[in-house]
Amino acid sequence: MKVTIQDLAAQLHLTTATVSRALNNHPRISDSTKKAVVELAEKMNYRRNRIASSLRSGKTHTIGVIIPSAEINFFGSVVHGIESIANTNGYNILLYQSNESTEYEQKAIETFIDVRVDGVLASIAKETTDITHYLELKSKGIPLVFFDRSKDMVNIPSVVVDDFKGGYMATQHLLQQGYRRIAHITGQLHLKIFNDRLNGYKSALHAAGIEVDESLIYYGNVSIEAGKEAINYFFGMAEPPDGIFAVEDFTALGVIKAAKEKGISIPEQLGVIGFANESFDEHITPSLSSMDQQTVLMGREAFKLLLELIYEKEEVQLKKVNVVLEPIARFRQSSMRQMIVNKL
Repeated sequence: MKVTIQDLAAQLHLTTATVSRALNNHPRISDSTKKAVVELAEKMNYRRNRIASSLRSGKTHTIGVIIPSAEINFFGSVVHGIESIANTNGYNILLYQSNESTEYEQKAIETFIDVRVDGVLASIAKETTDITHYLELKSKGIPLVFFDRSKDMVNIPSVVVDDFKGGYMATQHLLQQGYRRIAHITGQLHLKIFNDRLNGYKSALHAAGIEVDESLIYYGNVSIEAGKEAINYFFGMAEPPDGIFAVEDFTALGVIKAAKEKGISIPEQLGVIGFANESFDEHITPSLSSMDQQTVLMGREAFKLLLELIYEKEEVQLKKVNVVLEPIARFRQSSMRQMIVNKL
């Protein structure tokens, strides 16, 4: 005969609700109770009927995840962090790639609503300025948490790195390496992360007593091509920069490629630092300095926050919760001019 939750509850002298919560790793069930339930379930060869479970609880144990691009290692690493904790909590992931498109985001959300996901984790596309489609999730009672890219003006929880501090640290590092005319290649400023990195850059210059030169700020679109275009712009100046803080690593890669083509030596003539610590950073020449965003931890924290919202909707969703992670500096050859000077 098929073992049911009622059988497990009778054996353990617990309510069926407690057994169900224990099997779903509910945060309010003690570890000892969870352990006893799981051990008995394995011993009695209990197999959960997910369809019946979802009908009873109103939960599908599936979450939707929207990432801007699967080609960028950063987002793949965040998804790895999400999956590592989602699986242990009995959740499946429905992954959707927006390709930096608002239209694709809207399609993703329509799909998530249709399949009745329990919650959504999302990083906003570069193209997106109006997030009305995200607010539709909230209107339907589906918990939403942003990660990496968020909107400040809406009451939606988020998990991000301290982008201001990361921008400050990146610029400060270039200053410490002896660079003085430091440029910044930014991204689309309707996204908070790019604004914060820009402000971190400006603040580090102010702290060093250096006036911000607006001509040294290049407004790019976060791409290898943007980095190449920025080099053409900067080195068309009578006095080009000697250091560049790029808003992310693909832009920084474009900077290095274009600088090499022009015969500009890195880091002797030009120091370069990016943001994200992409997997290729260590493997290019020169290796790229960058700010690590703790991607796996970001994914784990985003899922944990979403799980709280799923189980405690009434209490938690009344207030906005932000988790801010510390950026970690990864200094490599592209910005380490002092190391070369010291060797000489």
